[in-house]
Parts: sequence; C-alpha cells; structure tokens
Amino acid sequence: MYKNQEILDYTVGAKNGPAEDYAWPEDGEHLIPDWVYTSQSVYDREMERIFKGKTWNFVALEAEIPNPGDYKRSYVGPVPVVVSRAEDGAITVFENRCAHRGAEFCRTSQGNAKEFVCPYHQWSYDLKGNLQGIPFKRGVAKQGGMPKDFRNEDHGLLKLRVTTRNGVIFASYSDEVEPIEEYLTPEILKDFDVAFPGKPLKILGYYKNELPCNWKMYHENLKDPYHATLLHSFLVVFGLLVAGNDSAMIADPVHHRHGTMASAKKEDKYAAISDDTKKEMRSFHDGMRLQDDRFLEFVKEFDSPWSVTMQTIWPNLIVQREMNTLGVRQIVPNGPNSMIMLWTMFGYEDDTPEMIRHRLRQGNLMGPAGFLGLEDNEAMKFVQEGVRRSSSDMNVVKLDAANTGTSNSLISEAAIRGMYQYYRKVMELPPTR
Repeated sequence: MYKNQEILDYTVGAKNGPAEDYAWPEDGEHLIPDWVYTSQSVYDREMERIFKGKTWNFVALEAEIPNPGDYKRSYVGPVPVVVSRAEDGAITVFENRCAHRGAEFCRTSQGNAKEFVCPYHQWSYDLKGNLQGIPFKRGVAKQGGMPKDFRNEDHGLLKLRVTTRNGVIFASYSDEVEPIEEYLTPEILKDFDVAFPGKPLKILGYYKNELPCNWKMYHENLKDPYHATLLHSFLVVFGLLVAGNDSAMIADPVHHRHGTMASAKKEDKYAAISDDTKKEMRSFHDGMRLQDDRFLEFVKEFDSPWSVTMQTIWPNLIVQREMNTLGVRQIVPNGPNSMIMLWTMFGYEDDTPEMIRHRLRQGNLMGPAGFLGLEDNEAMKFVQEGVRRSSSDMNVVKLDAANTGTSNSLISEAAIRGMYQYYRKVMELPPTR
C-alpha cells in the first residue's frame, strides 16, 4: 500500500519543494498536471493500481489460438504473459516468467506446443501453466536436488483470471473485477458487439511500433474528437469525420473510463463542407483527390448508424472500425515516456475474397505509417516532448466545459475529463490542500 506522501514524491521537472507541492491542481476537472505523463513514481503506481487492479486487460483474439496447443505471447501492462489453449479447449493466461529463476521462457510470438520449457534450467510446464517436470529433482547419487517436501503443484506459473466476449480474450489479476458485461456497460457493448458479433474472425495481419509518449495519451487521443477535425487532412477532405456530420463522443456512464468516438460518413465520396467550416480547419485542402476511389467505398455490413467507431476500452484496448477496416490495438506501457502499440487487423471467416481485399486496401488508413496513424503518432510525440521539457506544468481541457463524459459535440474534451475523474479515484491522488 502506498502513502500519499510517497506517491507524490516526484523527481521529474525542476521542482525541489515538499511532496505536497505535487498534488492535483485545484481546478481538477479542467487542468491536468504534466507529472501525470512523466513521473516514474506515478507510472509505477499505475501499473499496480490499474493494470494489476480491478480491470480487464485485452490479451488476444480467440482466432489467434484456435486449436489445442496454440499459444500467443502478450502483455498485461508491461508484464509479459502467455495466452494458451489447452487440450480440453480451455484458455489460460499466465505470466511469461519461470517459477524457478524468473526467465522469460516463451520466446516466440505465436505457435503450437505440447508444453513450455524454460531454456535456462529446463523446468517444464503444461499448457495450463502447471509445473510438470524438473531435471534432477532428486539430485544425483542421492546428493543435491529439491527438498523432500517440494511439491510441483506449489510452484506453477502465476495465472490470471480469464474471460471472453465474442472471441475477444481478457485477463485480470483481480478476483474482484466485475463480469465483463458489467465492466464494459451496455452503452459500450452496443458498438463493441457490432465489430464482434460472435461469428468467427479471420486474422489479416499485424503491425508493431513504439511511440515516444505516455500510454494515457493514446486514450486521450481517441477521446478527443476535437483534434480529429483539425489534424487529419484525410478525414476532413474525404468526409470521414467532419464537424457537421452526425457524430458523438460516448463515454460509459458508470466511470467514464471507456469511450466510443463515432461518426457517420455522408453519401458523397468528396463531402461538401461549408466555407465557414473550412476557415476553422487549416488541414482542409480543396482539390485533393484519390487516384483510386475504391479506397473510400463503404459497404454497409453492420446494423449501426455509424460508419466510424473508435473505442477505448480501459486500460489497454482500442477497437477500430473505420468504414470496412477492422482491428484492435493493444497498449503496452513502456515506462512513463514510451509505449508499444500492437495492432491486429481482422475480418470474418465468411468474407468474400473481394471483401478481404477491400479491408486490406482500407487498412492503409491505420498502422504506424497509415494515413491517420502517422499523424497521431507525431502529434503525441510532440506533446510528450513538450511536457517533459516545459516549465508551465499544466494541460488545459476546458472545451465543452459544462459536460463530463459523453458529448454530442466534436468540439469537446468532456470524455478526457471523465477519464481523469476516474483515474484520480483509482490512483488516490489528493487534491491541492
């Protein structure tokens, strides 16, 4: 258990005052302190309170481990884990850390195995993480070996609690976290189940990249429809997310920790935008056209009013549905100033070859170098550089100031405020005294 004075003893920045100087600002709803993004002490507490706390963490899709013996390396926060399907079909998630000397025993991203063997001392584990064999357990010539009271069943791998929802696998360190349906809330499940209706998925490919920014910035970015209408030329020019379209920023009503940024594309491929709106958007460029218009085709395949939904599932999952390209992104924290993003693009087993090609074509929107992903990555890098080096100490989130959580306006930071309202409670960060 942490004490307030311990969690507030931050060393980032030029301040050298007492710990109390680092408390949350008085206007707690509309200001975010820079040390939230840069302090090692805060980061360490996040790993314990959030990723190892009462949360469901995305770890894999069932389509990635369809057969007995299939496994995938994954993460809960920064902790390496293995997601394994046993002979009886059960899915188990356990830490990728040998119970003997702590070696990360699983070294390949995916595969099929009958057991897991640590390369250091060859301790072996079954597909559910139970210790099954130790070389020279009884020593040699009655010398050495384990004590007589050593029991294999007491030294298995650390297992996490597991749940699934329509082919999506979640894991938790907590025995107290609520069932996944309650955790997500009906408001978030409504769009989650559009992308994951329960039919078999088809994995189309992977991306992986490192971002030089704090992991929370990615949640903020997708709870920030304001930037989407300004930063992304592609979204604006081609009418995928424009101020004036039918749109919403939906937060879960219980904690405001999850969110769905949603928009409906207009019928025209090249959307008509008023002159007044153009004046506000420096990213708008008249005359920009695609050489291949098929990229903008939207095949209506879901019972949803939205052509675009970007869901943030606290604390580590992004579910992307941008027209007909589908994917999940897994956030892996990598210290206060860095994160790893793992992208998995998918379709459905009953997709036609033409639809698969279409999804792959539109997939160029996403990924580390996608038409949209590239700009987000750069912007978050710039923010992290600013908060690490600045002396101003505060971020301002006052757009649509009267609302917290859900907003019907794109010109809003209500969802970001809602997230930090929840964050402060979980972290037990005291207000300014």
